[in-house]
Amino acid sequence: MLRVEQGPDGRTATDARGVPRTTNFRTIEENCWNPAARLEDMAAAGVDAQVLSTVPVMFAYWARPRDTLEVARWLNDDLAATCRAHPGRFVGLGTVPLNDVDLAIGELERCMSDLGLAGVQIGTNVSGVNLGDASLRPFFRRAQDLSAAVFVHPWDMIGARFHQTASADPRVPAPPLAEPRYADFWAAWLVGMPAETALAIAHTLMSGMLDELPTLRIGFAHGGGSFPGTVGRIEHGFHARPDLCQTRTTSAPKSFLRSADRPTRFFVDALVHDHAALRHLLHVLGQDRIMLGSDYPFPLGEDRPGQLIRSMPDLDARVTERLLSGSAIEFLGSHGAILHQRLHTSDGGQHP
Repeated sequence: MLRVEQGPDGRTATDARGVPRTTNFRTIEENCWNPAARLEDMAAAGVDAQVLSTVPVMFAYWARPRDTLEVARWLNDDLAATCRAHPGRFVGLGTVPLNDVDLAIGELERCMSDLGLAGVQIGTNVSGVNLGDASLRPFFRRAQDLSAAVFVHPWDMIGARFHQTASADPRVPAPPLAEPRYADFWAAWLVGMPAETALAIAHTLMSGMLDELPTLRIGFAHGGGSFPGTVGRIEHGFHARPDLCQTRTTSAPKSFLRSADRPTRFFVDALVHDHAALRHLLHVLGQDRIMLGSDYPFPLGEDRPGQLIRSMPDLDARVTERLLSGSAIEFLGSHGAILHQRLHTSDGGQHP
């Protein structure tokens, strides 16, 4: 469950499922919901356009599917209204009830046709079901058909996976409990999140999803988590234990990375907070599949979006432009092309 209260200083505190009610899960400012506040922050940071999506705690995959759908529709309607009110400044990624694939497909279709969004943001798993699972394949197939961008953000992650407890009322999900080993030092967010994203990428590649859906545009948050640092181990294991790793595809994980004649098959953002990590990311995935990520407006984000990229003098202007805007524009498909045109015809900059 999510509960939001206004604190004595006028700011808003939240708690979330698995977090004791006396614990402040996160303090949020009005830039979480007020477009005017966001536009002020964008002007101060030199950001021309921003891709909007819901905070992952609102995915609500743990709830009854019809309730998850109701939350998703409410969020998506508000998101679309904000984008319509500020064309050229905001592009939207909706949310869908992936705990019911048929409902998720219906809401995806509504996002793309009725609401004019560029795609959806989803979690790295659906209540413990990995993204490459066959049960979710119809959703991803429909996303490919609709040319919807699919952005994957970690939630319900390793170290903070929530375990359902018994409920007095079987119709209402019981409050889940978090794993205690990751309670100290923000470890679930600092260690669990990158590992969770790496698992989502590895499962996506080795499940055969990208073999089956060659034009699906899918991206992963936070530089792909720990995947770029562990892809060598994953590749070695794929060949060393084909009995365990080649059960759904014979395409090796590295075959989906860039080669001389094609780019990497998936996108990641550049939010890695470290020069060496970004250089490694460029080496593994290539500039054409790395797009600016901010995690705005939360503590693990950049204070000034794009600061890391701009602070690297060894990147030439073409690479810098690609990281700040070009890859994101490509990921967003037709919406990205429209955004690019609007920014350039209005003398906008190069960094959505």
